[in-house]
Amino acid sequence: MNKYCFGVDIGGTTVKIGLFTTDGTIVDKWEVKTNKEDGGNKILPEVCASLEEKMQEKGIAKDEIEGIGIGVPGPVDDDGVVLTCVNLGWGTFNVAEEVSKLTGIANVKAGNDANVAALGEMWLGGGKGHGEVLMITLGTGVGGGVIHNGKIITGTKGAAGEIGHMTVNYEEEDSCNCGRKGCLEQYASATGVVKVAKRILAKSDEVSAIRDKDNLSAKMIFDAAKEGDKLATECVEQLGWYLGAACANIATVVEPDVYVIGGGVSKAGVILLDVIQRHYEKYAFHAHKDKEFKLAELGNDAGIVGAAKLVINE
Repeated sequence: MNKYCFGVDIGGTTVKIGLFTTDGTIVDKWEVKTNKEDGGNKILPEVCASLEEKMQEKGIAKDEIEGIGIGVPGPVDDDGVVLTCVNLGWGTFNVAEEVSKLTGIANVKAGNDANVAALGEMWLGGGKGHGEVLMITLGTGVGGGVIHNGKIITGTKGAAGEIGHMTVNYEEEDSCNCGRKGCLEQYASATGVVKVAKRILAKSDEVSAIRDKDNLSAKMIFDAAKEGDKLATECVEQLGWYLGAACANIATVVEPDVYVIGGGVSKAGVILLDVIQRHYEKYAFHAHKDKEFKLAELGNDAGIVGAAKLVINE
């Protein structure tokens, strides 16, 4: 095995890049702008140019690079074929082959960004020491990644792990961003919990610290719940109910050792883990109880760490 590898996490605004030794140590990390001009055709050439510059800066030869791993915001199959990335302007093409061609480095692998982040948390973060991991990312939406036996479950079209679009409420009348109704994302994301809070507030005249806020946020709701605010606590309970029940259902199929919770909402901390686990235990099949729920540990580095892991075979 060679000494170094690159982990690349392509986002809609910036591309995060890490240079690693093959034991997982970050040597350097940096960002470049995601240039979406010309249908996103400039993104990969500019990323590869940045990799070349870093190798020259560090005095690293190409034959010292074990490989390049890449996370992208869209479905990716096991061969590195991206099946449309709307946010980047990409259609269907083989990202791994293109990067290999641009860099001259043969070992290039690509994966969906949420799945890759889950792999990173399994390797060096909240799921370290476990081979069966489910990562749930609670941000503007709800993302997920399933790790089985230390490897990403991608599905036939690279879209496995989209737990944010599990239907959890068949009575919902409002549409999710995906066009369906009643998705987990509508209740458990940062935007979803605010929407739930507004519904709860509309049905009550009770005084609450979260009432009449112009820019109500998930953080405000959790902070108020920590202080014992009744309506804020009801919002948190509802989020925990949806997530806990969803995790119990997921366990009947993949039964992870540990659930790793990341994303902006995870900054709420222990109160979030506790409410999810309590509702999980209520609905879990008897053989699936007593699972660990942990906070993600890698933050914004999860994507580059997981991308690096794609090309490292321990």
